[in-house]
Amino acid sequence: MTVEGTVQRIEVSAEPQHVYEVALDLEAYPEWAGGVKAVAVTKEDEYGRPQEADFVVDGMVKEISYTLVYDFDHDNGFSWEAIPNDDITELKGQYEFNELEEGCCEVVYALKVDPAFTVPGFLRRQAEKQIVGTALRGLKKRAEETA
Repeated sequence: MTVEGTVQRIEVSAEPQHVYEVALDLEAYPEWAGGVKAVAVTKEDEYGRPQEADFVVDGMVKEISYTLVYDFDHDNGFSWEAIPNDDITELKGQYEFNELEEGCCEVVYALKVDPAFTVPGFLRRQAEKQIVGTALRGLKKRAEETA
């Protein structure tokens, strides 16, 4: 993991490649990723993977919009970073998909968020933990239902 911040893990009863594909289907996030209201992929690479995507999320205090730029230069996952804007000073994240026994994988999710508005540090860390936990549970459920 190269992202510093909140890191959590979850075991998923699905092949790593399938879970990876579910995680890459960004435009389906509003169906299963809590708090994600809309996603639009604006640029893809030659393999059809997202290079840039616009997100709108429920930021509890207000609706937050940002653009993520994706990096696939990882052995077993991918990472992303937000383009700073009026809502986000920094947002970096990374997924890793590690094969366990046959038909199962461990998903590791790291996230660091610095909003552009004032939030006490302990609340920011709590929000990161909630975002990561909710995302992992949603990814697990979606991947297992579609495996």
